[in-house]
Amino acid sequence: MILSSVLQAIGLFTVTNLDDIIVLSLFFARGAGQRGTTTRILIGQYLGFAGILGAAVLVSLGASAFLPPEVIPYFGLIPLGLGLWAAWQAWRAGDDDDDDEAKVESKNVAVWIVAGVTFANGGDNVGVYVPVFLSVGPAAVVAYCIVFLALVAALVGVAKFVATRRPIAEVLERWEHILFPIVLIALGTAILVGGGAFGL
Repeated sequence: MILSSVLQAIGLFTVTNLDDIIVLSLFFARGAGQRGTTTRILIGQYLGFAGILGAAVLVSLGASAFLPPEVIPYFGLIPLGLGLWAAWQAWRAGDDDDDDEAKVESKNVAVWIVAGVTFANGGDNVGVYVPVFLSVGPAAVVAYCIVFLALVAALVGVAKFVATRRPIAEVLERWEHILFPIVLIALGTAILVGGGAFGL
């Protein structure tokens, strides 16, 4: 059971943070040649992600304490809606889905800036994590949180790697806008069906 939660957490983290690889890569590119860039980005990413995770856990705790269990599966509508919205945005905007360079433009690589951008960029993460946390037990939520926090360092490492390999960054930027909606729609549907929402 815990192994299953760990594997699901790895997949969920990967999908919900693909866009962060691009943004963090841009921070690395901006901070190239500056001492301590990796440390500042790592600390900022941890602070921002801790805020995202804290918000998701608090919302989950509040929802599970005040809502009847039969309502919980309907939280699958959140990632489903986010996925449909992301798909619509990708379709509407073509290849120009997010201006990642604008997120770091005219900003120094400082801990608080990385944390702020990470937190601001993580609204969809909260929307995805809450229904997942509501659909699993407390032990699984703890497992998810531990895995997520461990993977933050890996995310920063991957972003640093990507920042020095342009072809990889281009591939990620090209397909992220397609993969992200598909996975969110699948996740939302799985939560709805698994919980028996709408008599499914």
